[in-house]
Amino acid sequence: MVIQAFGNFVMGGNFIIGIIIFGILVIVNFVVITKGSGRIAEVAARFSLDAMPGKQMAIDADLSAGLIDENDARARRKELEDESNFFGSMDGAAKFVRGDAIAGLLITFINVIGGIIIGMGQQGLSLNAAAESYTLLTVGDGLVSQIPALIVSTAAGMVVTKAGVSGSADKAVFGQLSGYPSALGLSSFLMVALALMPGVPLLPFLTLAGFCGTASWVIHHRQQAAQEAEVAAEVAEQAPVADEPISTALQIDQIRLELGYGLLSMISAAKGQRLTDQIKALRRQLASDMGFILPAVRIQDNMQLPANTYVVRIKEIEAGRGDVRPNMLLVMDPRGDPIDLTGEDTTEPTFGLPAKWVTESHKEEALFRGYTVVDPATVVTTHLTETVKDGMSELLSFAETQRLLDELNGDHQKLIADLIPTQITVGGVQRVLQNLLTERVSIRDLPTILEAVHEACAITRNVAMITEHVRSRLARQLSDENANDDGFVPILSLTPAWEQAFAESLIGDKEDAQLAMAPSKLQEFIGAVRQAFDQQAMAGEAPVLLTSPGIRPFVRSIVERFRPQTVVLSQNEIHPKARIRTLGGV
Repeated sequence: MVIQAFGNFVMGGNFIIGIIIFGILVIVNFVVITKGSGRIAEVAARFSLDAMPGKQMAIDADLSAGLIDENDARARRKELEDESNFFGSMDGAAKFVRGDAIAGLLITFINVIGGIIIGMGQQGLSLNAAAESYTLLTVGDGLVSQIPALIVSTAAGMVVTKAGVSGSADKAVFGQLSGYPSALGLSSFLMVALALMPGVPLLPFLTLAGFCGTASWVIHHRQQAAQEAEVAAEVAEQAPVADEPISTALQIDQIRLELGYGLLSMISAAKGQRLTDQIKALRRQLASDMGFILPAVRIQDNMQLPANTYVVRIKEIEAGRGDVRPNMLLVMDPRGDPIDLTGEDTTEPTFGLPAKWVTESHKEEALFRGYTVVDPATVVTTHLTETVKDGMSELLSFAETQRLLDELNGDHQKLIADLIPTQITVGGVQRVLQNLLTERVSIRDLPTILEAVHEACAITRNVAMITEHVRSRLARQLSDENANDDGFVPILSLTPAWEQAFAESLIGDKEDAQLAMAPSKLQEFIGAVRQAFDQQAMAGEAPVLLTSPGIRPFVRSIVERFRPQTVVLSQNEIHPKARIRTLGGV
């Protein structure tokens, strides 16, 4: 009954009209919608699978560079997998929809032929009567089945073609329709015109027209209000900006790296590791090696500098400067021999070693000859690293010291409560840590340092003496840091004559002792130290200078002025289980 009534309603009793309508629906469904959406799904699935290895490599590269964490990488991999599964599934679904359209066409054709045969052969109807009766029912059935198939095909096409829009398909469709209220208004006008035509159901079309017209009016007013708010915001931005407080001029950058305009490409280098990524790695390395969290490094351009010059500033005071050549490589010979390559002679800015700038085409040859090859970003980062290590004591502020104490776990908070402020202040702890960092001693083992400070405070309040006691407690660490590749600590010991000379030159009591050695005697000592260490350097050794505990700070204060990289240890700072190798004396 439903099929017959629908057929009579659509075809008006004329099966020829029904066949025409059915044919139009089949052509639209089969030729236009299912074929187009199937092709789109097939191409999208193929491209998605081809691009998957590259996208996976991009995710792994971002994870290795530290731009994303493991959770972000896992989410992006899941999104990539879902995208590939979606297009693959839609490719198969398009095949089902296309098959449904073909099946509907074949079933209708078979029903028409079969109905005519049954009507003429079994029921004795004429050809015209059989064709009219059975074609009416068959086409009605085809229309009833093809309209849902058309809707399913249209929905599949909309889902597949939802490219570049995140979210579900219904949100994407309504979002695009709501962006053009004039289209909704025109649709409302057309539906009102259709409702007024004779024979067309009035109520459904008027209801849809009212819905579209109302939606068009509401969306239009919302867009108009948003445009007015945007204009008001632009006017507010163009209003005169209030002057910054003068107090902002008092703020200084702890660490600042200024680059000439020719070096700005290193910040966003497409090839190799970027300068910003290397600075991030430097902060992590310093935290691991020295227990010192490097403040954020501000990078800015300085048009007053030469194009290829950079400047490192500590608290806005220049602490280092150098010249690099972007898109070139710095080559150094670890043996100190002349570099036999075509390039520009220069001096390595960090350690002052002779070097040469060469093009990237000479990289393989330089490595084959055993030269050290570094890129410009690494040159700048190395210079920044050494400059920061020299200035760590200045960068360790009171607030940073307090933060280090606060971040110790609860097991050590009782020790801090007993120590501060009854025996020593936070400022006193800061000065002890600064003394250690001045000689590049790691403060990562902060609990041991605080225990040593607690022990020393029972004897003295002198920060220098407290520092010496802390160093003796860190003997295992100091011995390990200064051991060579063979596991031995190479030492040059101070001779008894110089030990006695320094001890006799101390004036004042033990806590306030000062060195008062004659200038000629100091020059003689400096010459002896230089000669001894230069001989060991020629032999490939980098020994430490070993003194007695009482004079170590004073010997260090003299040596650091002409050989700041030389480590001066006292006998108490050599761990009993450390293996030592005496190379000579001074």
